[in-house]
Amino acid sequence: MARIDFPGLSAFVAVATQRSFRRAAAELGVSPSAVSHLLRDLEERLGVRLLNRTTRSVAPSDAGARLLQRLQPMFRDLGDALEEVNQFRDVPAGTLRLNAVHQAARMVLAPIMARFVRTYPQMRLEIVNDDDLVDIVAGGFDAGLRFGESLQQDMIAVRFGPRQRWAVVAAPVYLEGRERPLTPHDLKGHDCIRYRFHSGTFFRWEFEKDGEALEVEVDGPLTLGDQELMLRAAVDGGGIACVFEAVAAPALAEGRVVRLLEDWCPDFPGFFLYYPSRRQLPLGLRAFIDMAREEWPGA
Repeated sequence: MARIDFPGLSAFVAVATQRSFRRAAAELGVSPSAVSHLLRDLEERLGVRLLNRTTRSVAPSDAGARLLQRLQPMFRDLGDALEEVNQFRDVPAGTLRLNAVHQAARMVLAPIMARFVRTYPQMRLEIVNDDDLVDIVAGGFDAGLRFGESLQQDMIAVRFGPRQRWAVVAAPVYLEGRERPLTPHDLKGHDCIRYRFHSGTFFRWEFEKDGEALEVEVDGPLTLGDQELMLRAAVDGGGIACVFEAVAAPALAEGRVVRLLEDWCPDFPGFFLYYPSRRQLPLGLRAFIDMAREEWPGA
């Protein structure tokens, strides 16, 4: 090859990683047609098909998968090198890409995201919501936001946002004629609103009191994948829900639901922002973490 086709290779890595021309174009800041043109030129120059395309999907071919495996570390090293230079700037600049579970995005990212881009006008902030466990390195993210127990071991994690607490709630209409649960074991006699992760597993309700920790597999006729919907179902008398205290707070204050098993629900550290341990902390990410600490002092 006479010269390194960096734009074409960059477009290939973006499409092969995102599995979408549209998402790759958004990441690169160009049009999908421009990405398609770059990929077509690269494949013609190499004489090899790098991507298998259908009307519904795009994925690397065998040759493309081999090329992607070699290019990803090189692009990460290049990004790290550019970030080292960026450290000499007076203000952060560039793009900060974060991957977060939906509830973390709503509760701890939403309060500061607009202020961040106002404070640092040379920064672009992209937040992708995903409740599955994600390889943030392969996905091209600077950092992720998850619970501490779900983090990979080779990541640096910093507590991000306030401490959290579960709230077990039900509407007064549901509790009419029923005995209120006094211990987590009593939930077995109630209709509980279950939460199913995208992976297909059910969330086991977590409790702790006087040093005793319990995980309870609840049952009920309603299964959802969103805490706001779970709270709505509880408000409407559909059963007992276990959601974040912050999610339930307005309904509790208005008396639409009441709290149960409160003495079994201590607070816990909450969410963690994590990033690869080998990577120098980008200036934009450092500024984002500092802003979060200003928002929640002592968190």
